[in-house]
Amino acid sequence: MLHDIAVGVDGSPAGLAAAHWAAREAGRRGTGLSVVHVWHPHPRPAPYVPLDRTEHQWAEQILREAADAVRGAHPGLRVTERLVCDATVAALAGAAADAELLVLGSLGLGAVGGFVTGSVSQRVVARSPMPVVLVRAGRSEAGEHLPAVDGIAPEEIPETPYRPVVLGLDLAHPCDELVEFAFDAARRRGTVLRVVHAFKVPARAAFDPAAPAAVPGPAPGPEASAATEGAVTGVLRPWRQKYPAVPVTQLVSEGRAAVALVHAAKDAGLLVVGRRASGHRLGAHTGPVAHAVMHHVGCPVAVVPHD
Repeated sequence: MLHDIAVGVDGSPAGLAAAHWAAREAGRRGTGLSVVHVWHPHPRPAPYVPLDRTEHQWAEQILREAADAVRGAHPGLRVTERLVCDATVAALAGAAADAELLVLGSLGLGAVGGFVTGSVSQRVVARSPMPVVLVRAGRSEAGEHLPAVDGIAPEEIPETPYRPVVLGLDLAHPCDELVEFAFDAARRRGTVLRVVHAFKVPARAAFDPAAPAAVPGPAPGPEASAATEGAVTGVLRPWRQKYPAVPVTQLVSEGRAAVALVHAAKDAGLLVVGRRASGHRLGAHTGPVAHAVMHHVGCPVAVVPHD
């Protein structure tokens, strides 16, 4: 049974960009879209609520306007509205549990050059039992596709090829959920899957080449790259057989994974990374690589929880 895609909206441009991205993804998956707005009453009227509205009325208006905008831009898509009065993080994590994936908006570049990912989004990503996609403010349908030739009409944009899907692969934890999410995303878009893996050579290996058996991990130099490339190929082999129509490229490099992913995702349409699920809400976190790309990658970022 297919579940709907859920999107959290808050009346911001980032939330609206997320809603439209989620609607397009629902169309690709053949599901409906659940538009969710979470609100909770304050002891005193919130300053952002108009004087002629109650907080509940204002929440209803935010939800209605977002849903109407999606319906107008995506006719034929089944759109439902869900207004929740609860703590924001708990409510959005609950919405994710009932969906195939949850989509949230993320602000644009901050003063120090990184994207602004709010504390609510980060906490939801850390707690969600399902994949969460973060979409930047201002992200449009054209951004999902390769640059169009001059003179193409706006309605022809969906016919231009999609940008690549990038997968950050951790050989220490090559979980099925993460790899399948990326392959499926590339298949639905008819585009290439770019698999990125970065590795670090242990410091002792560089200074003690005479005793490689005593030092875990690859030796430095071309041998390390070749061995790692072979390991990546081995992990991907059954998935390439399962998704034969998906072209795959492998990028293996020595260094920090976050740096390699930020570079590889510059021209991507979607970046897919993993998050190890701790199983404990109080100890939930995104991990250093997911945290870094959430703040420094401009394309939508899908964070997939796994064991």
